[in-house]
Amino acid sequence: MLALVVFLLCAASSVSASTKGVAAGPRLNNNQLYKFSYTTEVLLDRVRRSREGSVGYRISSDVNVNLVWRDPGSKDDQLIQLAISNVRVESVSQRSEKKNVLHGTTTESILGKTNLAALTKPFLVHLKNGKTKAFYSYWAEPATIKNLKRGLVSLLQFQLHTGKIVENDVSGRCTVQYQATRGQVTRTKLLETCKTSDTGFTTHTKVLGVSKKSNSVTVFKLKDGFIESAEAEETHSLAVNSRRSAAAKVVSRQTLVLVGMEAGPFEAAGKDVAGVVKSIDGKLAAVGVVAEKVKSQCRGCPSLLEHWQAVQKQLEPASLSKATAPRSFLALLQSIRKASKDEILKVLKSASKTSLPQVVDAVTSSQTPASLDAMLEFLNFTDAKGLVLQERFLYACGFASHPNERMLQALLNIYKGKIGSKDIKESVVIIMGALVHKLCLKGGCNLPTVMQVKKIILEGPESTKDEAEVQMYLLALKNSLLPESIPIFNRFAESEVGSYSTIALTALQRYDVSLITSEVKQTVNRVYHQNLRIYEKNVRAAAADVILSSNPSYMEVKNLLLSIGNLPHEMNKYMLSKIQDILRFEMPASKVIRRAMKDMISHNYNRFAKVGSSSAFSGFMAQSADVTSTYSLDILYSGSGILRRSNMNIYGSSNGAMLHGLQVAIEAQGLESLIAATPDEGEEDLESFAGMSALLFDVQLRPVTFFKGYSDLMSKMFSMTGDPINVVKGLILLTDHSEVVQLQSGLRASAEFQGGLAIDISGGMEISLWYRESKTSVNNRGALVVTGNVTVDMDFLRAGVEVSFETEASLDFITTVQFSEYPFLVCMQMDKATFPVSEYLSKYENVASGRSVLTRSSKKQLVPGSEFPLHQENSNMCKRVFDSSW
Repeated sequence: MLALVVFLLCAASSVSASTKGVAAGPRLNNNQLYKFSYTTEVLLDRVRRSREGSVGYRISSDVNVNLVWRDPGSKDDQLIQLAISNVRVESVSQRSEKKNVLHGTTTESILGKTNLAALTKPFLVHLKNGKTKAFYSYWAEPATIKNLKRGLVSLLQFQLHTGKIVENDVSGRCTVQYQATRGQVTRTKLLETCKTSDTGFTTHTKVLGVSKKSNSVTVFKLKDGFIESAEAEETHSLAVNSRRSAAAKVVSRQTLVLVGMEAGPFEAAGKDVAGVVKSIDGKLAAVGVVAEKVKSQCRGCPSLLEHWQAVQKQLEPASLSKATAPRSFLALLQSIRKASKDEILKVLKSASKTSLPQVVDAVTSSQTPASLDAMLEFLNFTDAKGLVLQERFLYACGFASHPNERMLQALLNIYKGKIGSKDIKESVVIIMGALVHKLCLKGGCNLPTVMQVKKIILEGPESTKDEAEVQMYLLALKNSLLPESIPIFNRFAESEVGSYSTIALTALQRYDVSLITSEVKQTVNRVYHQNLRIYEKNVRAAAADVILSSNPSYMEVKNLLLSIGNLPHEMNKYMLSKIQDILRFEMPASKVIRRAMKDMISHNYNRFAKVGSSSAFSGFMAQSADVTSTYSLDILYSGSGILRRSNMNIYGSSNGAMLHGLQVAIEAQGLESLIAATPDEGEEDLESFAGMSALLFDVQLRPVTFFKGYSDLMSKMFSMTGDPINVVKGLILLTDHSEVVQLQSGLRASAEFQGGLAIDISGGMEISLWYRESKTSVNNRGALVVTGNVTVDMDFLRAGVEVSFETEASLDFITTVQFSEYPFLVCMQMDKATFPVSEYLSKYENVASGRSVLTRSSKKQLVPGSEFPLHQENSNMCKRVFDSSW
């Protein structure tokens, strides 16, 4: 054994000795000047290259490289000088003189005399074992120039053996994979691992977000231990997940080719690198290898107030259904993000009464410290008259793409202070729940403010006896989706108050199935089967939804099936329709339902031939390679034919991610006295009520009441016009992605993707005792614009590409019920109007002198309108309803 150890030690020492003297990286010879030609170029275009060609520019130059000093004890510890000369700048694509922004220019006129002098000033690199240890230049040089030099330095850094390593260069601190063969080294930079000081943000919802694909490969060809050529190509593609044709790409290329060698300066004397650098030029300093941030200056840009005055007409209420509204909203938002608090306040104070709510949407959505401070100073929450603006501010906070602790703290301060309107207090608490959820998704669940708000909303439901306040806290918990909320929802699911139970059960349905414990399942089953007390039909229907969406067991499904036939008439029909919808739409519970239906006691004609007007139906709104959109319509009636619950949902899914885009629920109760009908079991003492609740983009909003109490009902009955009541109206920032892409060449690409939605959701309920007919409607109007802008800005030279798409659409859901006979006639209609979809591509180049070139192209199409299909029974019923109406 000892002999083996001795042998291995000897072998190791012999290997070490044999490798001593083998280069770790590139080595330069003393008294040798290496002459290179160097080219770096950047190209911007849409992902599928356009006919007009890419925009961008190419910088070419000569580069002289020589050894300044080498550590006598290590041949791989070298100080190298690089000098750039003969700089040329040209466009990457051949263009006519009219479309060539660089035509008739010189390098000095483009870069400027100072920048050109700085770029051609020699600089030093400390290279040790093939890795850049230090980059020496001048602090006074512009950041753009230093970054270009750093990009050149990145082509001197490599190792001569295969392996993976973390190293620093202009791109940041990155993991790099090397593949070495004889005379060639391939370096693949894993760009997703790169860490820099640049901070960006993106939308937390993947369906509405932006996907990015990046790669960077450099191939070094070697001769006599040094570089014969180096070719690098780096590509970054960014695409909107919901429409991948809205995508932009930036390509960066570098080429370094050895063109000759000649006698060069002798090696400098010195003990160490610092001493040698100081002896060459005392002003040279180690300025860091990683790229510096560059502040771009906007020349000729209008002030925020001037920008607002230019787009004000597009943001008036009458224009909100047009695509010009969200497009103007996005442009204004970008200006607000660069503005000070005083500039923002000036716009808020100058806006007209009708356009001010839209300004509040834009200012709040910009999510900067200045914009938040301006809003808090502008709004007076003690004044109940300011309800509209206050609620628009709160909703914009709820929809915030990247909220921070400071925004949540602002709402917490409002909550603790005096609030003039009870409705606003409810909205503050409900939206705080939404912000807690978003901050927890980013890993901020333990932030001090988040912990304070969590305590308030978790203790809230048990801290008050006021029904409205209990609902407020439950809705806040529903938005927060905290796992700690599940036991609270579990308790309130069995509450004697129907509204508490409904909120608790619908909240449980939003949680991941893995969090639904056996205890929760037992509670929900007790509610549905009424083991402890009698519940309202809509509560039992909500319990059934939780059971069927939470990976139900065979016995749970069997018991549900056995209950059909023993339920109130309309509940029987609703549950039967729900089961059939799950089977038809192949939902997750369909397999266990099919297994349970093999039992003839559970599945027979007596159970599955129940009549009624209640229904549940799901279908596809749109299917594409990018996104799938589905809808569901659940309608539950009382035995007397009056609507009990209407629930419309729209979902979007993309790449495995799901978004609950919209939920509009209309509930009514205690209306049987209007037609002298008998209430269903468990609903004899319910107060007359009708209201509407909306959940928009995963955020539950404050419910809206149509009427409450018999006296309120009668006054509304005689004054009812049938006009819809507004639930949500405003501008929402759906997509918000911002990042700086640091290219290996030293150039920096700025990527900004934003999506704006102008939305108007309203609902109404109309009852005619004379015609014994009721009608409920949910009207959705919207205009969507998504823009993506990728720009490479060197201050003296700028190129970029913008991709965008827009659409205007409407979706109406109308339910007509004629209760002059039983079974009563029910007709549901879900219509979308013909709507346009337009795509745009813009490419631009400009120089500091003011000359610019812009090219645009577009593609438009009309999507035909249609009525979404529901079950055949509904079609037959609609024919009878409209025939009788006629």
